[in-house]
Amino acid sequence: MYNYLKVTVLGFLSVLFLTKASLSADLVITFDDLNPGPKAAFENAIAQFQKENPGINVIANNGDREEHKAAIRNFLIADAPDVTSWYPGNRMRPFVKAGLFEDVSDVWDANGFHEDLAAVKPTMTIGGRQWGVPYSYYQWGVYYRKDIFDKLGLFEPNTWVQFKYICDTLKKNDITPITIGTKYLWTAAGVFDYINLRTNGYKVHNDLTAGKIKYTDPRIKKTFEYWAELVNAGYFLENHASMSWQDAVVPFANGEAAMYVMGNFSVDAYKNAGLTYDQIDFFPFPEITKGVPRAEEAPADAFFIPTNAKNKSDAKKWLAFVARPDVQTEWNKTIGQLPINSKASVSDDKFIQQGFETLNTAAGLAQFYDRDAVAEMAAAGMEGFQEFMMKPDRLDKILKRLDKIQAKVYK
Repeated sequence: MYNYLKVTVLGFLSVLFLTKASLSADLVITFDDLNPGPKAAFENAIAQFQKENPGINVIANNGDREEHKAAIRNFLIADAPDVTSWYPGNRMRPFVKAGLFEDVSDVWDANGFHEDLAAVKPTMTIGGRQWGVPYSYYQWGVYYRKDIFDKLGLFEPNTWVQFKYICDTLKKNDITPITIGTKYLWTAAGVFDYINLRTNGYKVHNDLTAGKIKYTDPRIKKTFEYWAELVNAGYFLENHASMSWQDAVVPFANGEAAMYVMGNFSVDAYKNAGLTYDQIDFFPFPEITKGVPRAEEAPADAFFIPTNAKNKSDAKKWLAFVARPDVQTEWNKTIGQLPINSKASVSDDKFIQQGFETLNTAAGLAQFYDRDAVAEMAAAGMEGFQEFMMKPDRLDKILKRLDKIQAKVYK
């Protein structure tokens, strides 16, 4: 009797031990977008990953993007998740240099990502190694109220002169030509980037963000001269410094403003604000300097494994999963953006097709000012851009200040 009980108890404990051993540790994933489309895409992907990996207990945290930006350095050091969303290029560089992001080149090697994710491989690479896995990218450009344009007999502009004519016509009809919210600064950087890309081209953009040319350089001053034409004419939404980009959707949706220089992720916000696809449309930012090849803003979003992560094995499974063609197809269909995996399918959504055409015919793809410039320079630069939009007469002081910061940051 004793031996039977002993065997039974030991057998039960063995089964219990094996059951627990078959379950991995918790996999903590931190994401940074509470907007409806991205939130749904993330939750759907988590559900699918959990279904395919029932032995992994996923703890998914999703929070506000601006709060995520402010908190990431602290939580990477103090209480790192196993996976976090973040940005490629120079936005990841400080964390790579500080040893806070894990080298995931083995994930790229094992899954054929060097070929399938080739479109953004350069911006995921530092020192010949890959430091994260991208899941989406998107075009920037000008979104506009097609119904308002049609009512006023306006057209999609190809040149700067045409663009200013449209702005002037809108203003004469008591419609703000361009909505914008610069509270978090980066929206002003999008306008600066496009005017600079169209004035001076892709190389000058890269040289500026790499610290190779000064902000007082005549070419950069020319960019601000064109920008001043819009600012001084009152073509931008008033009080934009107190508004987020989402706040600036409201006047666009209610017809008080007619254009928005913005990324394709904003389409979801327009729909949620009550606009239909028939009311909105898109055109690439118009040519300024004739003959300058058309480069575009095409920021990518990615996932990274913190060096201090506790469950790196399952974290790598998530990275491999999120870059699969089928996962990227569904994720980007939900958020209305472009998949990076070359084997994924591109949605037949009109804005996705427009973006696909815009980026595939571009002479170069910029990541965005605050991703191409190093973090300290990007922060100072964007503050300067917002200040210029509020007080354009301070331009010389702003540019000289940025030169000083640049000399310090890039020395």
